[in-house]
Amino acid sequence: MFDAATSKPTAVAEVPRDCVLLGGMALEELRAHVPAARRQLRAGQCLHRAGQPFHALYLVTSGSLKTSIIAADGREQVTGFCMRGDLLGVESIGMADYAGDAIALDASVVWELSYPAVLHACARIPQLHAQLTRALAAQIRSTHSWMLALGTLSAEQRVAAFLLDVAARHAALGFSARQFVLHMSRADMGSFLALKHETVTRALSALSAQGCVCVKWREVQILDAGRLHAIARDGDSAGEQTKAGRELRAPSRPANRGEAILAAA
Repeated sequence: MFDAATSKPTAVAEVPRDCVLLGGMALEELRAHVPAARRQLRAGQCLHRAGQPFHALYLVTSGSLKTSIIAADGREQVTGFCMRGDLLGVESIGMADYAGDAIALDASVVWELSYPAVLHACARIPQLHAQLTRALAAQIRSTHSWMLALGTLSAEQRVAAFLLDVAARHAALGFSARQFVLHMSRADMGSFLALKHETVTRALSALSAQGCVCVKWREVQILDAGRLHAIARDGDSAGEQTKAGRELRAPSRPANRGEAILAAA
């Protein structure tokens, strides 16, 4: 997760490619204590909808999903993007129904963990309880960091921070932090960052013009990570005067993200 105060992602241990972790516990170890059902999703398929009875948490083991809620006026508000190792559904703990939607952005696999079974296992296994608590705490820290970023950063800074966050998450999973694919649309990116999708496109073009990144549709190559960090932290005196920087919407995105296992890019 990007830290708006330092412009650096929060560093944690790297996740081996053949291992999916929840708060430090491997999936196979978790399944020894909690019944789990494997669910395979196609792109665009819904995992759960807001208003459906809350009954389970979901651990992502491959692919990517977006979480969102529907505003009172019917607009979809994207609240997060989940990758391998992320936990979905935690924002609905304590509620009768799921608080929002979770939709696959590409072919994905999740493991459904019955929430009553998780609670029962936590009562019996202090280690599992502690690790789940750490996972939930990581989500809260992530949410707070993004709230700060959306409330204080310009359009260009937000997009730079978002790219650094995605790069760090790829690095944590053992993939390249320099070259990756953005599975979400520009509109979804804009919704998450409280920007119009046209503003996201202009910000990406500005970062490309400054030699920070090379963007070809959804493929991103980070050319100058140091410059990208500097922009995310301090902004760019010229870029902040651009139309993209002036067209910020008030950051109204609800605080709600799945827990992400991250490492420094």
